[in-house]
Amino acid sequence: MIEVQAETIGEAWLGIASSILDEGLEATYDGLPILEVRRATLEVRHPDPDDAIIARHANPERLAWMRANFTDHALVRELGDARSYASRLFDYAASGTDQVAWVIDRLRDDPTSRSATITTFEPLLDTSYIPCVSVLDFWIPENAVDLVVYAHSIDFGSKGYANLVQLADIQARVAGELGRSVGSLTFIVKSAHVYETEFEYMRGVLESAKAPTA
Repeated sequence: MIEVQAETIGEAWLGIASSILDEGLEATYDGLPILEVRRATLEVRHPDPDDAIIARHANPERLAWMRANFTDHALVRELGDARSYASRLFDYAASGTDQVAWVIDRLRDDPTSRSATITTFEPLLDTSYIPCVSVLDFWIPENAVDLVVYAHSIDFGSKGYANLVQLADIQARVAGELGRSVGSLTFIVKSAHVYETEFEYMRGVLESAKAPTA
């Protein structure tokens, strides 16, 4: 079990990736070798989707792919034509239900609510692909909008940073609609891992991040 506390989502990404490479257990996922930290929690105090560390070190194509997943309702070819996060969040189970709008209305009507909780999991439709991020739980424990997220597994080598960007973007959208500031983002991950194919890339990122910028 690993806990990472960070000011920004970029720092959280580097922190969990470093822990995985240094302390991760050897395992396999979908038949591919990984290093894995089990039951990881990332707490980001100031989540901002416009993150300098991610802008400097992340792969732009992977950022674009994840943004499309969260904004485009088209089926995702790379995931076996599974429904995108956008369709799950803004058209749940193809029912026309906008879950993010529902969260905003619920917290506007009752800022003390502890059940402004939505899911990307569609049990009647998800026969093969199970979305990695499954629960988004919003609340206002003080005056700011906090977000707690659960994922069964996140690859912090090639896509995890992009997940953090999109989750921070949704959190900022909810807070903006409510006229409140953005609070903390807590990401609970059962399997936080890096694929063997990404070891070299992530070690290079971590080494580069230590170097002073010009």
